[in-house]
Amino acid sequence: MAADSPATTIVPDPAPEPAAVTVLVCRSCRLRDMPADGVRPGSRLLDAVTEAAKDTDITVQGVGCLGNCRRGISVAMLRDGGWSYLFGELDEESAGDIIAGAELFATSSDPFMPFRARPEALKRGLIARIPTFDHLKDLP
Repeated sequence: MAADSPATTIVPDPAPEPAAVTVLVCRSCRLRDMPADGVRPGSRLLDAVTEAAKDTDITVQGVGCLGNCRRGISVAMLRDGGWSYLFGELDEESAGDIIAGAELFATSSDPFMPFRARPEALKRGLIARIPTFDHLKDLP
């Protein structure tokens, strides 16, 4: 560097502020060969996801039915300004993966949940990715 040129300090861009993510767990989900009575796996998954979300900024809410009955226990993830996701074929052991995916989604710099970094349960269980209305405005 020449003596008369000013020193340049490069300041990295700050990390994006995490976005609020809500996880909706279908509490009525059950496996096809299960009787309709009794505690359903979806309800047990809701309890496990709620517990896994403690000490995080992820909101967890149970819903009556996500209409994905053929593909097992289902969860949806919503983020303001982001695409929405529907996952199926989950099980009661998926709570940690669901919260890890929600945290990944919350810190994504674009409106998507990065595929490569997703936990395996969310890679193989992806049912749908749904655009926001704002994203539809940009289509031809």
